[in-house]
Amino acid sequence: MAAPLVLVVLVAVTVRAVLYRSTLAAFISERVEVASPLNAWKRVVEGLALLDLGVSPYSGAIFHETPLIIYLFHFLIEYAELVFMITDVLTAVALYLAIQDFNKVVFKKQKLLIELDKYAPDVAELIRTPMEMHYIPLKVALFYLLNPYTVMSCVAKSTCAINNTVIAFFILATIKGSAFLSAVFLALATYQSLYPLTLFAPALLYLLQRQFIPIKLKSKSFWLYTMQYAALYLCSLVVIICLSFFLLNSWDFIPSVYGFILSVPDLTPNIGLFWYFFAEMFEHFSLFFVCVFQINVFFYTIPLAIKLKEHPMFFMFVQIAIISIFKSYPTVGDIALYMAFLPVWSHLYRFLRNVFILSCVLIVCSLLFPVLWHLWIYAGSANSNFYYAITLTFNIGQILLISDYFYAFLRREYYLTHGLHLTRQDGTEAMLVLK
Repeated sequence: MAAPLVLVVLVAVTVRAVLYRSTLAAFISERVEVASPLNAWKRVVEGLALLDLGVSPYSGAIFHETPLIIYLFHFLIEYAELVFMITDVLTAVALYLAIQDFNKVVFKKQKLLIELDKYAPDVAELIRTPMEMHYIPLKVALFYLLNPYTVMSCVAKSTCAINNTVIAFFILATIKGSAFLSAVFLALATYQSLYPLTLFAPALLYLLQRQFIPIKLKSKSFWLYTMQYAALYLCSLVVIICLSFFLLNSWDFIPSVYGFILSVPDLTPNIGLFWYFFAEMFEHFSLFFVCVFQINVFFYTIPLAIKLKEHPMFFMFVQIAIISIFKSYPTVGDIALYMAFLPVWSHLYRFLRNVFILSCVLIVCSLLFPVLWHLWIYAGSANSNFYYAITLTFNIGQILLISDYFYAFLRREYYLTHGLHLTRQDGTEAMLVLK
């Protein structure tokens, strides 16, 4: 599998290198779908200019990245294009290795459940085979590296690519069973963009399963391990934040980064749900609705943890998708990360109901973004309602796609234990309905 992966990496790097040298690079870097006020490269350059002049990069309202990012590029600014290509490759390799290990765990668990007669006798066609799972890690790397969303983020030098790399290494460390590295990378991801905090729950559930600790609130071992992992995570986060303070000798970055993410003061159009809503709202209502909108990212964590406690990797996939949809400043780079996991759930395709229609919706919306932007900003023949309408359609398409996968996953799990051919008490054929 090493040779195909190397080939995919070479193709991906070549595509990026060609685009960096083309006239499209400037156009892509200005697209609001690719770069947000939080991660745009031109804002990083502005922050570096202020730092070189001996002025705090957070003294104005331009720079909102973390101190570690600005100090990273302070030394590597001349090699920025190479840095972004390397981060994409590292993300793909980390996901490849993570899914390779995850498939081994899935196959062992499936074999054990078959031996214990936990599956219904007529579900042989639902059982996954090693041959079926063999190419999934390569497909994941392919889906990430050659996804147009990932390519555009890399060419635009959006720092979202670095966030994806950190999350990919967090997933790899979690699947490998390293609680320490998992907590460190989760702390780094939280430090970068705050919302990955919600990935604490699926990571903890996966590590508990790896340690064969029962997920019961009355279990002492459950609470002991939870406290240990939480302590590792919080200590790592505190160390990273203190390191940022020592680099800047100031706490200015906290309101400029995390306050900016939570309060959403910059209403530059993007592919998210916030900007249009708050541009039209009266100022005295904004605080309440900011809280309501922000709660969306965190609200689903507990019910999903209860429903998917036996399936933490699928829980993690759904949670990453929720973050990319409901965060305050989303870009297409965020979407590329959860889309890379779609081959992992290829066994659910037979249960998906609207995947073709929803795929078409996402593709058409992606093509219409620049068209409606041009009509609004340059031609003047449209207005913000047109652009927000396509943004809303795009996000609804994502929500329905994730809901479809969630339904398919639960349906397959039900069939595995109850059988494919369901019957009522009177012997007639029954239909499974998710309520």
